[in-house]
Amino acid sequence: MDGNGRWARQRGLPRAFGHQEGVKALHEAVEVCNDLGIRYLTAYTFSTENWFRPKVEVDLLLKLMARTMDEERPGLIKNNIRTRAIGRLADLPEGLRDTLDRLVADTTKNTGLTLTLAISYGGRSEIIDACCRAVQAGRPPQTEAEFGALLYDPSLPDPDLLIRTGGDRRISNYLLWQLAYAELHFTDTLWPDFRREQLLAAVNDFAQRQRRFGRVNEE
Repeated sequence: MDGNGRWARQRGLPRAFGHQEGVKALHEAVEVCNDLGIRYLTAYTFSTENWFRPKVEVDLLLKLMARTMDEERPGLIKNNIRTRAIGRLADLPEGLRDTLDRLVADTTKNTGLTLTLAISYGGRSEIIDACCRAVQAGRPPQTEAEFGALLYDPSLPDPDLLIRTGGDRRISNYLLWQLAYAELHFTDTLWPDFRREQLLAAVNDFAQRQRRFGRVNEE
């Protein structure tokens, strides 16, 4: 979800305003996915690299996440949306971790869309952590399925579609294991401007793709 800072800068506003508008964009994306019957949506909320941003911005982002979780919880419960989280969650401040744990617990029985927040997340870190779990267990994985079971959330299916906003054409350390056969959709639209129309366009683009997963096209 890239482009919050640039969106604010283009308007002569502090970066905080861009992050706040980004929250609104995510809220709308969740609504649209739920309306479409999409079962899983994973949002790259805060990366392992984001910790190296200026402390003022990091603190702002962490507070914004905590406030948003509290504000969105009633709506998520009402709309039958389950919330999960992946990443090095132990790195989060205690207050934010408590808020996240409460949100996950309060929505765990919901059966609609699963919204997964990738927080303090990095694809390489996830793979390293999975290897460490295998070493600790003394049982190296012999298959892809066994390795997948060591990831942060083994119940999370591999993504069908990756959407990246903001103009960059790379995946930037996101779900490196899981994206092996995902379709990629890149757009120049900055994240705060990525709303229902843009999301529907991305989904329609995906619907036109022919997915072969390395198999021969028999048509």
